[in-house]
Amino acid sequence: MTPAELSRTVLHAVCRAVEDDALPGPVPERVAVERPRPGGRGDYATNVALRLAGPAGRPPREVAEILRTTLLRTAPGAGIAHVEITGPGFLNFTLAAGHRAGAHAGLVRTIRRAGARYGHGDALAGTTVALAATEEPRAALWTRTAVRLLRTQGADAAVVPGAAEALRPVPVAAGTTTEELYARLGPDAAHWALLRPAAHDRPYTGPEAARALLVQRESNGLFLVRYAYARTRATARAAAQLALIPADPANEHDGHNEHEGHGGPVEDPAAPLLALLGDHPAVLAAAARLRAPDRLARHLEHTADAFLRFQGARHPLPLGDEKPSAAHRSRLALAEAAGTVLAGGLSLLGVDAPEHL
Repeated sequence: MTPAELSRTVLHAVCRAVEDDALPGPVPERVAVERPRPGGRGDYATNVALRLAGPAGRPPREVAEILRTTLLRTAPGAGIAHVEITGPGFLNFTLAAGHRAGAHAGLVRTIRRAGARYGHGDALAGTTVALAATEEPRAALWTRTAVRLLRTQGADAAVVPGAAEALRPVPVAAGTTTEELYARLGPDAAHWALLRPAAHDRPYTGPEAARALLVQRESNGLFLVRYAYARTRATARAAAQLALIPADPANEHDGHNEHEGHGGPVEDPAAPLLALLGDHPAVLAAAARLRAPDRLARHLEHTADAFLRFQGARHPLPLGDEKPSAAHRSRLALAEAAGTVLAGGLSLLGVDAPEHL
């Protein structure tokens, strides 16, 4: 079960609860499903009960219990092993083992098919957003990037002189121009310096912060993301030389027992990467809604780090005398999916994704 399928399953349960008069309407157009936040449990979570509590005139946890009961009654074969309620009324879902593997395979297929448009949606379709033009370098870039993010969610967004909504992140030092930043840092580092810090934080344009952006080490977020993408491309080139083609992971097994080690259960090295790839649509939607490109930049850093850790633990290519296997083809597909997300995110931030680094 993929996040999209789980979203539809929960929405169906809401409809049934309303039809059975267990819950007053209205029924939302969509249900957002994402990874559990701190304090949550399982594979996915939703705040739909909190959203419905006000219109229904019921406490959120009571609404959550109604939805939990309806889900267990109407979707017994949907692949949901457990439904738990946490916090003020979050519904937390644990998928059955087989369905979890299927969700991972479905996620990789979805990303590979969607390509650069993975994560784009229609959550803001029909919405018109006009953002005020500005000459301040950081605000100008922030505004242009917010427009791109809004368009990924279906909004009709544009920069309009004199518009009522103006984005005002902490500005660069007085007298600093875009041309000067480009000349000193280059366009990619300049964009990262202005977009990676949150709007209320100072941009990375001071002497020390700017120098750090030009250092090729993984502590530099910009280098980390671009390096991870370059590694996905290098892996793809090497695989092509071996005539090793990324494969649909649906019916493939990695050949490792991901859950048992000498000291008991161990985490699948791919799990953190898969979780972040699955979160990408929600991150894009939040970055658009909040006009916050920094959220996307941070997400790319986490994704890059997870990919490099995965690659170190489960190398996509055969090593030494190892023969190519279905496991390698599955890992190649996951590496390709990671590269797709990294490249798409960098493009939205106006940063180049290098084939070689």
